[in-house]
Amino acid sequence: MNTKVYCDIAQISLIKKFNKKKIVKGFTTNPSLMRKAGAKDYKSYAKKILKICKFKPVSVEVFADDFAEMKNQGLEINKWGKNVYVKIPVTNSKNFFSGKVIKELNEKGVKLNITAVYSYQQTKKILKNINKKTSVIISIFAGRAGDVGKDPLPEFIKSIKMAKSYKNVKILWASVREPYNYIQACQIGCDIITVPPKIIEKIENFGKSYKQLTHETVAGFLKDSKKSKFKID
Repeated sequence: MNTKVYCDIAQISLIKKFNKKKIVKGFTTNPSLMRKAGAKDYKSYAKKILKICKFKPVSVEVFADDFAEMKNQGLEINKWGKNVYVKIPVTNSKNFFSGKVIKELNEKGVKLNITAVYSYQQTKKILKNINKKTSVIISIFAGRAGDVGKDPLPEFIKSIKMAKSYKNVKILWASVREPYNYIQACQIGCDIITVPPKIIEKIENFGKSYKQLTHETVAGFLKDSKKSKFKID
């Protein structure tokens, strides 16, 4: 299994914990995770994360909606560390493609993580706007697609195939819903999967037999029934 596991989190205490794990090869954040973690000053909080994770890639996202400001934020974030990947949404909130920003930052040698991607058509547009030298991650949101009844696998498979001619491009499985997504990502040749801490811990426990699972499940039911002192008279 060559798919790298990144940890999708912004909470400082958890970053310290998961940065020590061998399975974790990098970190991804976003403004929503930053807010949930209690960040007040975006720059200083991001720098705290980068101080902990000096040797693993860390994706830090812009939050501007205007493309000129998006570019300015990207250039500023890029200065915060050599291991920084600047996250750029594939479109702004008005649904305009971020191609110009992607191209300009890519030409300046800024490592990018293009986020909120859902289709291979979007992947195709991104690839048309980058060179074959500067590192680019394309984050495809599998779980959110599945939440609305869409199968994300065909989009991944086509995107992975298109990106093969770009040695500098990695396809990332985002919005994980269950540990088995890691197996799926490995099976289709996805380069990276970004995973919440609780699911990473479940991935570390892979390997149990069906017999073990049955025993643990039944024992759990019995334990809870005893705690509740259930009786049928």
